[in-house]
Amino acid sequence: MITKKLETLIREALKKMGIESSEIKLERPEDASHGDYATNVALACAKTQKIAPKQFAEKLVAELLNAPHEGIEKIEIAGPGFINFFFDDAYFSKSLEDALGAGDKWGTNATLKNKKVLVEYTDPNILKEFHIGHLMSNTIGESIACIMETTGAEVKRACYQGDVGMHVACAIWGIIDLKKDGSAEPMNSKFLGKAYARGATASKENENAKKEIIEINKKIYTRSDEKINKLYDLGRQVSLDDFEGKYKKLGMKTRLNGKSFDFYFFESKTWEFGKKIVLDNPKIFEKSDGAIIYKGDESKGLHTRVFINSEGIPTYEAKDLGLSKIKYETYPYEISIVVTANEQKEYFRVVLDAMAKVSPELAKKTEHYSHGMLRLPTGKMSSRTGDVVTAEALLRDVKGLAIGKIKDSNFSSEEKNDIAEKVALGAIKYSILRQSSGKDIIFDFEKSLSFEGDSGPYLQYSYARARSLLEKASGKKIDVTNYKEISPLHKYIVRFPEVVLRAGETRQSHYITTYLIDLAREFNSFYGNTLVLDGSPDEAYKLALVKATSQTLKNGLELLGIPVPERM
Repeated sequence: MITKKLETLIREALKKMGIESSEIKLERPEDASHGDYATNVALACAKTQKIAPKQFAEKLVAELLNAPHEGIEKIEIAGPGFINFFFDDAYFSKSLEDALGAGDKWGTNATLKNKKVLVEYTDPNILKEFHIGHLMSNTIGESIACIMETTGAEVKRACYQGDVGMHVACAIWGIIDLKKDGSAEPMNSKFLGKAYARGATASKENENAKKEIIEINKKIYTRSDEKINKLYDLGRQVSLDDFEGKYKKLGMKTRLNGKSFDFYFFESKTWEFGKKIVLDNPKIFEKSDGAIIYKGDESKGLHTRVFINSEGIPTYEAKDLGLSKIKYETYPYEISIVVTANEQKEYFRVVLDAMAKVSPELAKKTEHYSHGMLRLPTGKMSSRTGDVVTAEALLRDVKGLAIGKIKDSNFSSEEKNDIAEKVALGAIKYSILRQSSGKDIIFDFEKSLSFEGDSGPYLQYSYARARSLLEKASGKKIDVTNYKEISPLHKYIVRFPEVVLRAGETRQSHYITTYLIDLAREFNSFYGNTLVLDGSPDEAYKLALVKATSQTLKNGLELLGIPVPERM
């Protein structure tokens, strides 16, 4: 990575000057005339050395020029002491050659080679509908998993599902109540969602119903009631089968086990582990009003949470402690990444604090990332009231709009349908991934489906356009060196590995979305202002740019989990 080489070069030069610098910041100048990279390290170090920044920059540049600096054409001082680096043509030619030669591996690195990484995401609860919140978690988690694979790590995907607990008891109560009212609806996801909403509402408004639901909850844990067991087992399987169908629609690949995730963990298997951990650590967890709690350290801004309730049933908190142990026994990871909604951010701070005391080695390996809500213009949804926007409904609506935008009469109805599905997924996933995680997103149907601008379909269309041009040029020569001058598009292409590296280090997909949009804009500007197939001496170079652009767009879209249509 050129950035790592620059950091090393600067650090070594500072060392010769007797200065240890803990952080070297490198940035891409907005104005290309200011170089390919710039650093403000001279301004930062000049303060501690009590010397004018420009004077310090002059000394530092002298040291940099005295050291071997392959790939760097010149180093200049700008303004009050910024240092600008300009790369030479040989560096750009070699980088473009690397892009073409690496193919599907273009952009990968070896920063976590052979390390085991577990990424847990989506986590839908059984007997409830798969809503747009799950779609958001799935999109973010899948992209993080794909990005982590570029680091050379062995990555496994995990899904943790609530198959016991009060939400399940509410749904079972709702099923029984609907049947009493004479409902003959089939046991499918829609019916289960309706049953859950009925039970959840009753538990809030009807004291007798609440008591019945608490009793059902106990029976589910003990499996002591045959009638409830039968309803539970059927509902559980219906939910799991439905979820698997949703994962396929979202574009998840089938794993070696024939499913979308490598591992499926369930609360019904973690609760006993978690309960034992809590009971085995009386110095960490304490009794309070018949329950067992963990007192959060107020100085850290942590609140107190119940880990075993007064009924003796472990809560989500205790189950998560059990899950961490089961995860590690199943797959001894170096890094465990957990993706949830923002609503669980403070919850996880407490759980990880407790984990640091009972399983410090696992707490150090665990990373939690939270995301905001995906909202429609109509507002927030609620599974408890039944006002749920399902992932399937959103995909269907966006696909319907996408079909209207595909006007090419050469496509068969089957091809149109396939492209529309890919465009719909691209529109939704890009809208989710285009900004840093943690912020709420209001989904804009029109903007998300735009073929011009900041959208997933714009990236898909740019790729298809590049592929179409390459098909026309089939058999023609490609050459990375036969140029009049290095194209601005060329400079954008070779940035890709650095962007992927940053996304991997931060677990943030938005660095890739931002880069791809800039690349697509640069490519479409190049496409609109350049006659590529003109038989000129630099035709082979222009084709190299088109091919490298298509490969970069393809690799980048796949890291976002966005389908890559060959034609649009």
